[in-house]
Amino acid sequence: MVGKTTVQSSHFRPRLIVFDVEGVLIPKNRYLLFEASRRLSFVNFFKMLLIGLLYEAGLMSLEATLRKIYGQLYGLSVEDLFQLYRKIPLILGVGEVFRKLKKEGYKTAIISSGLPQPFVEHLANELGADHAVGLNIDVINGCLTGQISGDVIKPNGKALALEKILEKEELTAQECALVADDRNNLPMFKLCTLKIGYNPDFMLTAKSDVVVKGDFGEVLSLINEPTTFKGEMKAVSKRDIIRETIHIGGFLVPVVSMYLALNPFLVAFLIFLVTSFYVISELARMLGYNFPVTSTITWNAAILPEIYEFVTSPIFFAVGIMLALVIFPASVAYASIAIFTLGDSFATLFGKKFGRHAFPYNKGKKIEGSIVGLLFAWFGASFFVNPWASLVGAVVGMFVETLPLPLSDNLTIPLISGLTLLTLP
Repeated sequence: MVGKTTVQSSHFRPRLIVFDVEGVLIPKNRYLLFEASRRLSFVNFFKMLLIGLLYEAGLMSLEATLRKIYGQLYGLSVEDLFQLYRKIPLILGVGEVFRKLKKEGYKTAIISSGLPQPFVEHLANELGADHAVGLNIDVINGCLTGQISGDVIKPNGKALALEKILEKEELTAQECALVADDRNNLPMFKLCTLKIGYNPDFMLTAKSDVVVKGDFGEVLSLINEPTTFKGEMKAVSKRDIIRETIHIGGFLVPVVSMYLALNPFLVAFLIFLVTSFYVISELARMLGYNFPVTSTITWNAAILPEIYEFVTSPIFFAVGIMLALVIFPASVAYASIAIFTLGDSFATLFGKKFGRHAFPYNKGKKIEGSIVGLLFAWFGASFFVNPWASLVGAVVGMFVETLPLPLSDNLTIPLISGLTLLTLP
């Protein structure tokens, strides 16, 4: 009925807007991993966490992951599960976007692979969505048996669900837009003319028409004016400034270490202790207990969808620095950390503020930002290695920063730039 298409004309205006649920409308891992698991033993919680990590790493299929996770919920009452679901907040701005879409005459659909059908219908009613699709749960005497079914848990299931909605509304792909965040939604891409990646994973970053990070309200302007995905200058928020200032502050690690002649292994150990405290504080925050300093920083620095979840970015940031310190000679480690902390941060800030041209293979990165990031990375690395080596390391590091990779660039930038510096004479 429909095939793969792209936005061809400024006159394009979708009539149906399809939204993924987890990671787009509600926090991605908050429900099953941190709310439903409260009713489970620590062992079962750990099993669910491990299953989720295996899926994120691409080592388990979606269907196998969901069957194992729901299997851990055996015996839990549907009412208890629903009450836990009701505690999950919407991503900031979601309600306003749906109200405006309805007012402007758009049809909307929400499709979830992880939430039970009754829960998705409840969410659709809350948002005023026209269509709702979720998975089916098997229930006996009001309690879960752990068995699930439905199209949406199959490899092409979301596409099948969307095809039925398009047929019911008598619409084609030229009249459909999609907002999604992870690879599970890729089968729907062929059925939508406009594909918007909202804080997307590496695969959707590469395949989406446009990427939105943070402010969910940007989705509405892209739907109303699809040609704006060609690029426009945006404001840098206070949250952006705080987050990237912390990131830039990582440059003090090599500066202080060199000035005080500290042992890199000692510095890595101290960072490990701070990171461990952060992990404890985040786990506590998920359970409703705030640590005075770390939780406040998280609330003010994390991107908007992250504040409802366990925020992992600082952990990867710390691990990237620690690995550089313990793997490379001091001068190489310090230079790679400088490339990582200065280059990545300034690329993000300048890219968001002044970037107008996205890389064709990564719609979430702007060419203008990467150029500025390269200059700062070169400048920072020059404190620790010669100018030629610092330039080569900066070029490689900032190229890696632009790539849509499955690993966090908090890991890839310092490691690959450090390995590059090691190979130079």
